[in-house]
Amino acid sequence: MLTVDFSRFPLAPGDRVLDLGCGAGRHAFECYRRGARVVALDQNEEEIKEVARWFAAMEEAGEAPGGATPPPNHGDALALPFPDESFDVVIISEVMEHIHDDKGVLAEMVRVLKPGGRIAVTVPRYGPEKVCWTLSDAYHEVEGGHIRIYRADQLLARIREAGLRPYGTHHAHALHSPYWWLKCAFGVDNDKALPVRAYHKLLVWDIMKKPLATRVAEQALNPLIGKSFVAYATKPHLPPVDAA
Repeated sequence: MLTVDFSRFPLAPGDRVLDLGCGAGRHAFECYRRGARVVALDQNEEEIKEVARWFAAMEEAGEAPGGATPPPNHGDALALPFPDESFDVVIISEVMEHIHDDKGVLAEMVRVLKPGGRIAVTVPRYGPEKVCWTLSDAYHEVEGGHIRIYRADQLLARIREAGLRPYGTHHAHALHSPYWWLKCAFGVDNDKALPVRAYHKLLVWDIMKKPLATRVAEQALNPLIGKSFVAYATKPHLPPVDAA
């Protein structure tokens, strides 16, 4: 289930991509399939090991073009272990709402991004996320949980302040908002509640079968209750220095 829309965020074979806070690796895998040279980075060492296993399995199955070599990394988003201007593309999906120093994270991403490079940032959308916080303290008051809710204009302002130029936005995963509202209403850890179990089956069916009805419904509902807000931006080229 991808949050970044690669029709709006073009990726060329051979692009060097950083998937920052990669989690289970969903965007890293898609970039890998498209022939990118992917670096997947996360603080969770167990998830990095699992991502590495999946990359190896994909390579063995011939699911990625030659040269798309993916070395997963364990690291800190506030002190990226990479040289300046070393990536063509940076993706940070559902991560910034967890980090106190979000300006510091953006600064690090800008540092490692090449001039002319592209960045995709996704965060929980304000409205659906606010409903979750209202229904359940346990939803966000956990170690490593969400510490803020972004408004769209606030996130875009952060991106501009970091020196990036936003060029597009959209919302995603409308069908997932009601699921999390149900989880918050019946207990975040209560997966046995009938409405939660029933809706989860619907989501699994949707992800596995991709029926037209749910695809159309989600596209129609995304502007209203899309669970994620997605922003795309570029790093401008610096003007030439006048030697005189």
